[in-house]
Amino acid sequence: MKHAENDHSGGLRMPRSRGAVCGLLLVILGAWGALIPFVGPHFNFAYTPDQDWAWSSARGWLEVLPGAATVVGGLLLIVAGNRVTAMLGGWVAVAAGAWFVLGGEVAPLLGIGSAGDPIAATERKRAALEVSYFSGLGALIVFVAAVAVARTAVRLARDVEPLEPVRAVPGPYEVSPDALTAPRVESESTSRGLRRPRAAAPAGSGANYLRWPHPQK
Repeated sequence: MKHAENDHSGGLRMPRSRGAVCGLLLVILGAWGALIPFVGPHFNFAYTPDQDWAWSSARGWLEVLPGAATVVGGLLLIVAGNRVTAMLGGWVAVAAGAWFVLGGEVAPLLGIGSAGDPIAATERKRAALEVSYFSGLGALIVFVAAVAVARTAVRLARDVEPLEPVRAVPGPYEVSPDALTAPRVESESTSRGLRRPRAAAPAGSGANYLRWPHPQK
């Protein structure tokens, strides 16, 4: 039982470098999603209201919350040393990315409000704002998080620890490694399928009764 538990816990271990790259990308993307609505107006790249660090409940639910969740998922992937924690971080980031994409559509039904309107004079800039703030950002987060989940779910050959050689336990019936066993040699008659002749019956008073038919006295 103890050996089985050790095998189970060893199967959950993984190198921390397995999810580090994806985790770092998720931290960057999550930080972008959570901070861009507050610093974007400074670069004329924002949704209404066009003010730096303007807070609203809709921004908190639709941008800050999924961005913070993505950062948490990325940090879990960076520090995780086992598959359970790493996969949890990956799925948290997947859910956050999906909320970036779908949150604006379901916000009116939930009474969250609107994140505002894109401040753009052209359709190209309007599309760039939509992709950078919500749909494109969320899709990219889902993709990176899905790759992280796939990488952490697979157990590679280098994750398996090599088995130690089995050592013979000394005992009363231990065989010396120098002992030789002679191969069994069959006679020519046996190899051809012929039966060996039986040994002659031992001499004595009862030897004649071993013959058939019995001799008559």
